[in-house]
Amino acid sequence: MAHTKQDTSIIFCAHPDDEVLGVGGTIAKYAKEGKRTICVIFSKGEGSHPWMKEKHMHDIRMQESLVAGNLVGVSETIFLGLRDGKLMEDIKQTTVDSRIKAIIERYKPQKIFTHDQDDFIYKDHRAVHLAVMTAIDSLIKKGTFTGDVYTFNIWFMNLRKRNLPKLVVDISSTFKQKRKALKAFGSQRLALFQLIPFVYAKAFFDGIDSDVKYAETFYKIR
Repeated sequence: MAHTKQDTSIIFCAHPDDEVLGVGGTIAKYAKEGKRTICVIFSKGEGSHPWMKEKHMHDIRMQESLVAGNLVGVSETIFLGLRDGKLMEDIKQTTVDSRIKAIIERYKPQKIFTHDQDDFIYKDHRAVHLAVMTAIDSLIKKGTFTGDVYTFNIWFMNLRKRNLPKLVVDISSTFKQKRKALKAFGSQRLALFQLIPFVYAKAFFDGIDSDVKYAETFYKIR
């Protein structure tokens, strides 16, 4: 049964924890405003600990994502279960395109957030961007998606997109929730510990433009 078009956002991301790193404060703010957020996570995240059994690592990261999602107010999390580090290959060989389209048509989002195409650190992030945009462009032509599409970059500022329309979300009141949700990813403790100073800095500098303490900035590409 299709959902009615209430105020809904969908976040498409590559790995468990990308949703919080990129959009965590915004998810929490939207939840407080009574809005619905759906997170779609492409990979199992097993590549972060290659010495552990894939099934075991997948279960751990999936559970961490669910706990983190609950902390920031995610309405529903959908795991596509593709291979970490192999997303480009898996996307080409599976029915991912039809699954993305089905999710968008089911939830009828007003906003979609996904990785930026210039996120060159992780090829998985670029793979998700390309897959999502291919599906969205098809749905736009079909007339079944009329919402806005925004990108986020976890690792770098979007310097090449300064001329694009942007959405700046004041997360001053929800930044603590974002931090707490990041701590839920215990298996990623070392990597996140190294990343936390950047998370603070990015939120701080994003906030300066809008004269708020902390913010998340997204660039509109559709």
